[in-house]
Amino acid sequence: METKVQKWGNSSGIRIPSSILKSLNISINDYVTISEEDKKIIITKSKKRQVSLKTLFENYKGENLSKEFEWDDPVGEEIW
Repeated sequence: METKVQKWGNSSGIRIPSSILKSLNISINDYVTISEEDKKIIITKSKKRQVSLKTLFENYKGENLSKEFEWDDPVGEEIW
């Protein structure tokens, strides 16, 4: 199959037919890895990335801004 490289913002892009995406089990917003080998472009579906909240904040050096708060005083028979 032949396709055309087109301008896409400040980058270039190609369209991948849905039949190819379906056969490779690639969906919209999935991550892929793009590499070059022997003058060929190789696109591989990336493994799912699961990043924990702990990992995201492990290098955070700022102040902890979370504090307890109340929305308002109870007005009915709420049990707190």
